[in-house]
Amino acid sequence: MPLQQKVKQYTKITVAYVLRLRDVRFAGQILFVIVVLLVSWSGVKSIDTNYSLERQISALQQQNALQQLENNNLKLQNQYYDSDQYLELSARQNFGLAAQGEKELIVPKSMALSYTVPEPKPPEPKANAQPPLYQRNLEAWVNFFLHRQPRT
Repeated sequence: MPLQQKVKQYTKITVAYVLRLRDVRFAGQILFVIVVLLVSWSGVKSIDTNYSLERQISALQQQNALQQLENNNLKLQNQYYDSDQYLELSARQNFGLAAQGEKELIVPKSMALSYTVPEPKPPEPKANAQPPLYQRNLEAWVNFFLHRQPRT
Protein backbone atom coordinates (compact mmCIF):
# COMPACT_ATOMS: atom_id res chain seq x y z
CA MET A 1 0.00 0.00 0.00
CA PRO A 2 1.53 3.28 -1.06
CA LEU A 3 2.12 6.06 1.37
CA GLN A 4 -0.48 8.36 -0.20
CA GLN A 5 -3.27 5.87 0.43
CA LYS A 6 -2.23 5.53 4.05
CA VAL A 7 -2.26 9.29 4.49
CA LYS A 8 -5.72 9.55 2.83
CA GLN A 9 -7.07 6.78 5.06
CA TYR A 10 -5.61 8.45 8.16
CA THR A 11 -7.11 11.78 7.07
CA LYS A 12 -10.55 10.19 6.63
CA ILE A 13 -10.40 8.68 10.11
CA THR A 14 -9.28 11.99 11.63
CA VAL A 15 -12.05 13.89 9.85
CA ALA A 16 -14.60 11.34 11.08
CA TYR A 17 -13.43 11.89 14.69
CA VAL A 18 -13.50 15.67 14.29
CA LEU A 19 -17.02 15.55 12.87
CA ARG A 20 -18.06 13.28 15.71
CA LEU A 21 -16.69 15.78 18.23
CA ARG A 22 -18.78 18.53 16.63
CA ASP A 23 -21.92 16.59 17.44
CA VAL A 24 -23.50 18.09 20.58
CA ARG A 25 -24.77 14.74 21.86
CA PHE A 26 -21.32 13.12 21.69
CA ALA A 27 -19.64 16.13 23.31
CA GLY A 28 -22.31 16.05 26.03
CA GLN A 29 -21.65 12.37 26.66
CA ILE A 30 -17.91 12.95 26.93
CA LEU A 31 -18.49 15.87 29.29
CA PHE A 32 -20.87 13.72 31.37
CA VAL A 33 -18.31 10.91 31.61
CA ILE A 34 -15.61 13.38 32.68
CA VAL A 35 -17.88 14.86 35.39
CA VAL A 36 -18.81 11.38 36.65
CA LEU A 37 -15.15 10.38 36.83
CA LEU A 38 -14.21 13.55 38.73
CA VAL A 39 -17.09 13.14 41.20
CA SER A 40 -16.26 9.48 41.81
CA TRP A 41 -12.56 10.29 42.24
CA SER A 42 -13.45 12.97 44.78
CA GLY A 43 -15.73 10.51 46.58
CA VAL A 44 -13.05 7.84 46.71
CA LYS A 45 -10.54 10.34 48.11
CA SER A 46 -12.98 11.46 50.81
CA ILE A 47 -13.79 7.84 51.73
CA ASP A 48 -10.07 7.07 51.99
CA THR A 49 -9.49 10.17 54.13
CA ASN A 50 -12.38 9.23 56.42
CA TYR A 51 -11.07 5.68 56.76
CA SER A 52 -7.58 6.83 57.71
CA LEU A 53 -9.02 9.32 60.21
CA GLU A 54 -11.19 6.58 61.75
CA ARG A 55 -8.12 4.37 62.16
CA GLN A 56 -6.26 7.22 63.87
CA ILE A 57 -9.22 7.88 66.17
CA SER A 58 -9.43 4.19 67.05
CA ALA A 59 -5.70 4.02 67.81
CA LEU A 60 -5.89 7.13 69.99
CA GLN A 61 -8.92 5.78 71.86
CA GLN A 62 -7.04 2.55 72.56
CA GLN A 63 -4.03 4.51 73.80
CA ASN A 64 -6.33 6.60 75.98
CA ALA A 65 -7.97 3.51 77.49
CA LEU A 66 -4.56 1.94 78.13
CA GLN A 67 -3.32 5.13 79.81
CA GLN A 68 -6.43 5.23 82.01
CA LEU A 69 -5.80 1.63 83.09
CA GLU A 70 -2.18 2.46 83.91
CA ASN A 71 -3.31 5.51 85.91
CA ASN A 72 -5.80 3.40 87.87
CA ASN A 73 -3.08 0.83 88.53
CA LEU A 74 -0.75 3.55 89.83
CA LYS A 75 -3.50 4.94 92.08
CA LEU A 76 -4.06 1.50 93.58
CA GLN A 77 -0.33 1.04 94.02
CA ASN A 78 -0.07 4.40 95.79
CA GLN A 79 -2.96 3.45 98.08
CA TYR A 80 -1.14 0.23 98.94
CA TYR A 81 2.08 2.11 99.69
CA ASP A 82 0.14 4.38 102.08
CA SER A 83 -1.43 1.44 103.94
CA ASP A 84 -0.25 0.10 107.30
CA GLN A 85 0.21 -3.38 105.81
CA TYR A 86 2.90 -2.14 103.44
CA LEU A 87 4.68 -0.22 106.20
CA GLU A 88 4.70 -3.31 108.41
CA LEU A 89 5.96 -5.60 105.62
CA SER A 90 8.68 -3.19 104.54
CA ALA A 91 9.82 -2.76 108.17
CA ARG A 92 10.05 -6.55 108.53
CA GLN A 93 11.89 -7.06 105.24
CA ASN A 94 14.22 -4.08 105.17
CA PHE A 95 15.01 -3.51 108.83
CA GLY A 96 14.37 -6.90 110.44
CA LEU A 97 11.82 -5.38 112.84
CA ALA A 98 8.93 -7.25 114.42
CA ALA A 99 5.61 -6.22 115.87
CA GLN A 100 5.28 -5.76 119.61
CA GLY A 101 5.07 -9.07 121.43
CA GLU A 102 6.55 -11.12 118.57
CA LYS A 103 9.78 -13.02 118.88
CA GLU A 104 12.19 -13.13 116.02
CA LEU A 105 13.83 -16.45 115.26
CA ILE A 106 17.08 -16.48 113.38
CA VAL A 107 17.56 -19.69 111.42
CA PRO A 108 20.89 -20.44 109.78
CA LYS A 109 20.76 -20.55 105.99
CA SER A 110 22.06 -24.12 105.77
CA MET A 111 19.31 -25.33 108.13
CA ALA A 112 16.58 -23.50 106.18
CA LEU A 113 17.79 -24.86 102.86
CA SER A 114 17.96 -28.44 104.14
CA TYR A 115 14.14 -28.58 104.26
CA THR A 116 13.58 -27.29 100.72
CA VAL A 117 12.96 -29.41 97.65
CA PRO A 118 15.57 -28.95 94.93
CA GLU A 119 14.36 -27.64 91.61
CA PRO A 120 14.10 -30.29 88.91
CA LYS A 121 16.75 -29.91 86.24
CA PRO A 122 15.52 -29.54 82.67
CA PRO A 123 16.26 -32.55 80.49
CA GLU A 124 19.46 -32.21 78.52
CA PRO A 125 19.01 -32.16 74.76
CA LYS A 126 20.11 -35.28 72.96
CA ALA A 127 23.23 -34.92 70.87
CA ASN A 128 21.79 -36.66 67.79
CA ALA A 129 18.23 -35.38 68.12
CA GLN A 130 16.71 -34.23 64.83
CA PRO A 131 14.59 -31.11 64.65
CA PRO A 132 10.86 -31.57 64.01
CA LEU A 133 9.69 -32.45 60.52
CA TYR A 134 8.22 -29.03 59.79
CA GLN A 135 11.54 -27.35 60.70
CA ARG A 136 13.53 -29.72 58.49
CA ASN A 137 11.07 -29.12 55.65
CA LEU A 138 11.36 -25.35 56.01
CA GLU A 139 15.15 -25.51 56.10
CA ALA A 140 15.15 -27.70 52.98
CA TRP A 141 13.03 -25.15 51.08
CA VAL A 142 15.21 -22.26 52.22
CA ASN A 143 18.33 -24.14 51.16
CA PHE A 144 16.71 -24.92 47.80
CA PHE A 145 15.75 -21.30 47.06
CA LEU A 146 19.07 -19.87 48.26
CA HIS A 147 21.12 -22.54 46.45
CA ARG A 148 22.77 -23.75 49.63
CA GLN A 149 24.03 -27.20 50.41
CA PRO A 150 21.86 -28.93 53.05
CA ARG A 151 23.34 -29.49 56.49
CA THR A 152 24.02 -33.13 57.28
